[in-house]
Amino acid sequence: MNKKTHFGFKEVDEKDKSSHVGDVFSSVAGNYDIMNDAMSMGMHRLWKKILVELAGVSQKDIVLDIASGTGDIAKLISQDYPDTDIYMTDINNEMLALGRERSIDEGFSNNTHFCQLSGEAIPFKDNTFDIITIGFGLRNFTDKPAGLKEMRRCLKKNGRLLVLEFSKPTSSLFSKVYDWYSFNILPKLGALLANDSDSYQYLAESIRMHPDQEALKDLIIGSGFDDCKFYNLLNGIVAIHVGYKEQD
Repeated sequence: MNKKTHFGFKEVDEKDKSSHVGDVFSSVAGNYDIMNDAMSMGMHRLWKKILVELAGVSQKDIVLDIASGTGDIAKLISQDYPDTDIYMTDINNEMLALGRERSIDEGFSNNTHFCQLSGEAIPFKDNTFDIITIGFGLRNFTDKPAGLKEMRRCLKKNGRLLVLEFSKPTSSLFSKVYDWYSFNILPKLGALLANDSDSYQYLAESIRMHPDQEALKDLIIGSGFDDCKFYNLLNGIVAIHVGYKEQD
């Protein structure tokens, strides 16, 4: 019997979820940056800067960025820390190709490497990276615990995982406004700017199905990390979780 998981609010076979998610991001790839700016009113750029500040990057660090998309996080690290090695990765070939083109056009390809991979089966040796980042990608995983365990395996001792993801607003009133925006405005923006309302309906649904702040913290610690802290941004619409690997 096939195991089930959620794809937005729908229930699908686990084996099929990654292909459904792949279809969404192949569909939105060409308009991804425009839609990110429209959906967050440009604030996603600030959130990613905060993630990089929290990462505590040092020169010569080796960084793995999972679900890189068009490379916002990799670009920030590359510009601020030119002596680091950054592995920019995505499961979706169209997104990764756009990120690689952007890195060349915008001058952050010198210390950036590119690899198409799934964050649930990372093809690197144990204890390879000082820092792993993932921005707005974890909620699309089929098996989040498997992915988090893989990330821990690939981190060096005293390494850090930083997860930037949509979360649960701390104010009930704000939460109601956010729900209205997500399910009434986002699909319309998708139709207007990308001619694709269905993909943005899925994105809104996937946010609601993602664990809240405390649940994700428990999931990270339950996946083997020694400690985890989280930081709410914009009343908890977005949170950054920092997981610490203190032991080998």
